[in-house]
Amino acid sequence: MTPSTHAVTNQVPPLVGHDVFSSDAALVEGFARQVAPEVAEEATAELRALGRSAGSAEAAEWGRLAHENPPVLRVFDAVGHRIDEVEFHPAWHALLERAVGAGLTDAWSRPSGQLRRTAGLLVWSQVEAGHGCPVSMTHAAVPTLRASPELAAVWEPLLTSRSYRPGLGATAVEKGGALAGMGMTEKQGGSDTRANTTRAEPAGEPGLYRLTGHKWFCSAPMSDAFLVLARAPAGLSCFLLPRVLPDGTRNAFRLQRLKDKLGNRSNASAEVEFDGETLAWLVGEEGRGVRTIIEMVAATRIDCVGGSAALMRQALTRAIHHATHRSAFGGPLIDKPLMRNVLADLALESEAATALALRLASAADAAAAGSAHDRHLLRLAVPAAKYWVTKRCTPMVAEALECLGGNGYVEESGLPRLLRESPLNSLWEGSGNVQALDVLRALSREPGALNAYLIEVGQAAGADQRLDAALKDLLTELSDLEGVEVRARRITERLALVLQGALLVRFAPPEVADAFCASRLGTERAGAFGTLAGGDLGAVVARAAVAEAG
Repeated sequence: MTPSTHAVTNQVPPLVGHDVFSSDAALVEGFARQVAPEVAEEATAELRALGRSAGSAEAAEWGRLAHENPPVLRVFDAVGHRIDEVEFHPAWHALLERAVGAGLTDAWSRPSGQLRRTAGLLVWSQVEAGHGCPVSMTHAAVPTLRASPELAAVWEPLLTSRSYRPGLGATAVEKGGALAGMGMTEKQGGSDTRANTTRAEPAGEPGLYRLTGHKWFCSAPMSDAFLVLARAPAGLSCFLLPRVLPDGTRNAFRLQRLKDKLGNRSNASAEVEFDGETLAWLVGEEGRGVRTIIEMVAATRIDCVGGSAALMRQALTRAIHHATHRSAFGGPLIDKPLMRNVLADLALESEAATALALRLASAADAAAAGSAHDRHLLRLAVPAAKYWVTKRCTPMVAEALECLGGNGYVEESGLPRLLRESPLNSLWEGSGNVQALDVLRALSREPGALNAYLIEVGQAAGADQRLDAALKDLLTELSDLEGVEVRARRITERLALVLQGALLVRFAPPEVADAFCASRLGTERAGAFGTLAGGDLGAVVARAAVAEAG
C-alpha cells in the first residue's frame, strides 16, 4: 500500500455555483438605475439566467477547454483543395452559441438594447474573453452597414439573430445567422489606416468590387463576413466581404497564417490575402471609408471598456474568494488589515470601471434615440474611458494574482489567463496614444463634447471637495493648449477619473465614493494598490464579495 503523504487542507474550493450577475452589486444597481422601466423585469430575469450559466461548472469547463485548445489553421483539405478554414474546439462553439443566444450581438432591436447587451457582456465574458471578439465585432458592424440600406436589409437580421451555426457550408442567409469580423490594419500602416495599399476595382455590377492586397490583423477569420478598407478609384473606402458568396461558392479569402499571441489564444487572428478575385460590396460612399467604418470602431471601443471591466471583476472575484477561504498567520486572509486594504482598492477600481461602462452604454441608447447631450458626451467619454479603463486592467489583474500568492501564478487558478488577456483591450481599436489624440481632436473640433462632459460631471458638483478640486484642476489644464499633445495622456486620464468619481459620488455607497475620491483624486493618491489611507474598507470588500452556493 502506498502511504498518503499528507491530507489536503487549507486549499480554496472551485469558484463555481454562483450567479455572476446577481452577486455583483455595482452591476445590479447600475443596470437597474438606467434600464427602461418597461423592460426592467424581463431584462433582469435574462441577466440572472445568464449569470447562473456564467457561474456554472459547465461554463468554467468550456472556458478552460477553449483556452487550452487554440484554433488550428487548415489551408488545404486532404486531397489538396484550398479551403482556408480555422478549426476550433467544440467548447469555443458552445461559448459562442450561448453568447449569440443571449442576444449579445443585438443591441439594436429592443429598448435599452445597448445597456442590456453591455451588462450581458460584463457577465458572460467573465467565463472566457476570447470569444467576445467576434461577438463585439458582429454587434458593431450593424451601424456601419446602415450606410448602405440594401446591404443592411440583408445582413442586419442575420447579425442580430440569436442563431449560431458554425462553418462555411452554407451562405449566411441559409444559416439564418452570421458573425462579422473586421480587416483594417496592414503591414506598413498599423493604426495609420490612411497608409493602406489594398486596391478595390469595380467588377461591373453596381457596388461590387474586386480586392487585391492584404490585411495584417484579421480577427475571427471564420466569421461569415468582414468589413474591410481598400482603395477604390475615389479613395479609401469601406467594403463588406462575405466568406461565402450569394451563389454558395467560397470567396477568395486566403489565410496566410494565424498569429501566435500573448493572450486571446482561444480566438484566431490571421494574416489574410486578397488575390484580385476577392469580391466585396461597397458600404457607404467611395472615398469615405474611414468615416463609414468609424461607427464600428466606436462601438467596439465601448466593448473594450466593458471587456476590461469584466476582466477586472473576474480577477477581483477570484482574489476575494481566495482570501475568504484561505487562512494564514492565525486566521482568514480576508480579515488581515493589509489584505483587506488591497482587496478594497481592487474593488474600487472594479466598481468605477463597471459604472463607467454602463454609463457609456446607456448614453449610446439615448444618443440613438436622439439625445444630443449623450451623443456629444460619447464623443469625448468613449476614447477617454477606453484609454483609462483598459490601461488599469493589467496592473489590477496582476495585483489580484498576487493575492493568491504562488497559487495565483499557476494556470489552474485562472489568473494567468486573465493576466495574458488584460493588455488586449488597450491595444485593440487604437492603443493609448491613439485614444489620447482622439480626445484632443474631440476637444478642439467639437466644443459640444466638452460642454456635455461638464454637464455630466457637474451633476455631482458640491458633493465631494476632492472631486470639485480635481475638476477645477482639469479645467486649468485645458485652458493652456500650448504644446498640448505631449500632455494628451495626462488630460485623458484626468477626464476619465473625474467622470468615474462623479458617477460614484452620485450613485455608489458613501464608503466607496469617499475612498475612490481620496485615493484617485485627492492628495492621498498613490501608485500601488493597497495604499488606501482609511475608511470603511471592510464594507467596500463585503460589497464586492460573491454570495456562493452552499
